[in-house]
Parts: sequence; C-alpha cells; structure tokens
Amino acid sequence: MEKSAQSEFIRRFKSNPFVFVGTIVILIIVIVAFVLVPAMVPNEGANIDLTFGYYDKIPITYVRGNYLAQVQSSYAQYMQRSMNESNALSISSQVWRSAFEETVIHIGMLQEMKKAGFVIPPELVDKEVRALPQFQENGRFSLTKYRQLDKATQLSLWKDVQDSLIAQRYLSDVSDLRQSSKEAAFIGAMASKERTFAMAAFPLSSYPVEEITAFANNNQELFKTVHLSKITINSNEREIQQILTSVEEGGQLFEEAARTHSQDNFAESGGDTGVKMAYELTEEIPDETERETVLNLARGDISPVVKVPSGWAFYRAEETPQPADLNDQDTVEKIRTYLTGFRRGIMDDWLIEKAEQFIARAEDQGFDTAAGELGLVKQNFGPIALNYGNFTLFKALSSDTAPELASAVSNENFWRIAFSTSLQSPSAPFILGDNALVLFPLEENTLEKENIDSIASSYSSYWLDNNTDQSIRNRFVRSEKLEDNFWITYFRYLQPSI
Repeated sequence: MEKSAQSEFIRRFKSNPFVFVGTIVILIIVIVAFVLVPAMVPNEGANIDLTFGYYDKIPITYVRGNYLAQVQSSYAQYMQRSMNESNALSISSQVWRSAFEETVIHIGMLQEMKKAGFVIPPELVDKEVRALPQFQENGRFSLTKYRQLDKATQLSLWKDVQDSLIAQRYLSDVSDLRQSSKEAAFIGAMASKERTFAMAAFPLSSYPVEEITAFANNNQELFKTVHLSKITINSNEREIQQILTSVEEGGQLFEEAARTHSQDNFAESGGDTGVKMAYELTEEIPDETERETVLNLARGDISPVVKVPSGWAFYRAEETPQPADLNDQDTVEKIRTYLTGFRRGIMDDWLIEKAEQFIARAEDQGFDTAAGELGLVKQNFGPIALNYGNFTLFKALSSDTAPELASAVSNENFWRIAFSTSLQSPSAPFILGDNALVLFPLEENTLEKENIDSIASSYSSYWLDNNTDQSIRNRFVRSEKLEDNFWITYFRYLQPSI
C-alpha cells in the first residue's frame, strides 16, 4: 500500500504535472494553517538559509508560510502515510525536489505573465478570497472570520490568491492554445507536391593544381617560406628589450636566452618555430610593417621587438626567405588549404563557371549526354516533398545515396531552387557545402486529397504532442534563467535531519 501511494504520487506528478499542481494550488489556498511533517523541515530555531536557487534572479527560498513551504507541506502530507524508516530519505528528497520544481514553475509563470503586462483586477482577487471555504458561515462570507486573521496574514493570503489566479490564467491560456487551421492546411500543401531529381555535382576537390599554382605565382609574397626562431615575453616590453640587448651584445646566446626567458611553446627548442609560409604570420604579427621586417630578415639577422598577441617578441632568421616550391606536392596542398580557408570565393567562382558550362551543354544536348561527355556521375534522388528541416510527417530528404546533400535539409536556397526550377530543365548552379550543384527536376506528383488531409490531421496531433504540459514544464525547469542549487542546499541542511 505504501509503495502504491508513492508510485501514484510520482506518476501523477510526472505524467501531468500541471493538472496535479493545479490541485495542489487549490489545496494551498484552502488550507492556510498547515501541519508540518516531522523530520522533513528544519528545526524552528535553525539559523540557516534555505535558498535552493534562483529563477530570473528571484530567490527560491524556503520560509515558513511562503509558496515553497506550502507546496512542500502539501506534498509531505500526501506522502506521509507511505513514509517509513527505510524509505524516509528517498521520500524526503522527492518531496523537497518536487516542491522546488513546482516553485520554479510557479515563479516562471508569474514572470511570463508580468512581462506580458497581464494584471488581475483587484476586485476579482477580493471575490476569490471571499469565496474561500474557511471564511464561509451559513453559506455566506463571514467578515468576522476573516478579521480573525492579523493584517499581515490577510495581506499574505490576498497575495497568494492573486498569484494563484495569474498562474491559473497562464495554464488556461496554454492548455487552450491550438495551432491555426490555416497552419495545418499550409503543412498539408507543403507535402502535396513531390519531386524526383537528377543532380550533377562539381566538388571543391576538383579545383585543379594549375589554378592553385597560378594563384601562388600571382601572390608570391604570401607563400614564401621563412624559418624563424623567436623569444616571447608576456610581462612587459622593457624586459624583452633588455634580453634583446643582451643577445645582440653577446651577453648570452639566442638559444640560451630562449630556454631561460621565453614564455612560449618554443622555449625548450631554443626558440625554433620551424618553417612557415609568410601568410601564417598574419595573426602572429598583426602590424604589417613589423611583419614585413621579420619576413625580410636575412639569415642570422635579428629583428627589433615587435608586438604579438601574447605580449612582445623578437625573431631571428635561421634561413634567408625562399619562394614557395610549387613542384612540391605538400606545398601545393598547403596553398590549397589557404585558398579553402581564406579565399574560398575564388574556388567557388571556378566551380560555378564549370557548372554553367555544363548547363549550356545540357540545354543543347540533354542532361545525361552532357554529364557523360564531361565525365560527371549523374545522381538521382527523391521523390521528396518541400520538407525544410525534414519534418517527420512527410517524405524527407536523405543524403545516404547523395552525400553532397548532407547540409541541404536546412538550406533555404536548396529548397527554393529545387521547387522553383521548371521540370526537365537544369537549375541555376549553386554552392552547397563543398560542391557546386545543378539540379534537374525529372517529374512532379501531386498527392491524393485524402493523403494531404491525413498529413494535415496528423500535424494537429503532432503539434499537440509536442506542446504538452511536460514540455511547458521543461520550459521553466530547464530554462537558462534557472540557477539550480537544490541538491547543494538539500544535502547541506536537510538530509542530516532524516
């Protein structure tokens, strides 16, 4: 019996927390003077701060008589009969955590309504207070009974009723919320047209070596190689100037100074930074004049002190700068990496140009023939509906057989081109990921009305399933506005009392 009561409490709270909480809220309003369960609340005289966290910077604190205390008491009373020596710790933590989360939700709802500018008319609050059972006598409100409460208690009760009405209005608005019938019809219309496609892809990897070397020859200063060593000081410029002077005057060797003083990852290697291309120093030495000075050092020359992101540094050239060896495959691939990261537009323009040449052939000779002559692999996919984001209720786009479409699902340009291009004609070329693509819509089918209506109907159920009480509850309990320190406070102050 005890286990079943505990299970029922958890089931009711987790399966439909707002309905269950609504019952608790009513109970709180009705029962002003509540009975605390022994050993589940701190001692009366305990001087402790039971602040379990903050929601939207509002403290979630247990103070006798406040919302958290009332909910904790109500939950504790509900669970009291199923509590024994063996399960006391478990039930206590469940009660306190449930009360904490309910308070988070309560504060969250009040804050949402406050920010929305919602105000409960005072006369409505007065009416609800007068209707409370504890103030009824012979079926009517008893002013005498009400005046038996001191002013502070009256004010607190009035505020509790006001907050409860605001929270109930929030819950009512959310539970009555329905998506527009036009929205369901719109989803049905999206699913109504299904297209199949052929596709030609021009991958970034096809960008030729000849284009890379031509770019490198026109930008030789970017890719000349330098072999440098450096000493870095992060503290102050005066210190590094003293080290530079010592090295220049022969007071210590560059390598010794690097190992002794340098404050970077190259200290142990005597300052040797290895061979780099000139463009790799752009972020390391932001000032262009200082960077050019370092890049043009002759072998053995030492630079003046230059500003670097971490502080100050000076460099020594281990070799005289050399032009990039464009016959070396590793060098060419390094330049390709530069283009991909910093000058991607040049490569994309080349891909688009090749795609446009293909389109001209396709319009003249046909898609399949043009693809065959250029050695392109034609890929087919579909049928798919206009399904941005791969909505689960109708046919989705899969990239399993066409990896070039891996990023297409949430790409607006892809969907616009796919469903605006005329049938049996090539689309305009466009960049998607690491490819330039040309789509060729093969055919389009319209679903039967029953299928469209079924999708629209299913969307209504889908929408409701994804806007349940639980998801709304998670809005607050998992909100970034919540600073959750519950378990820290619970284990510090409450667990030892069990």
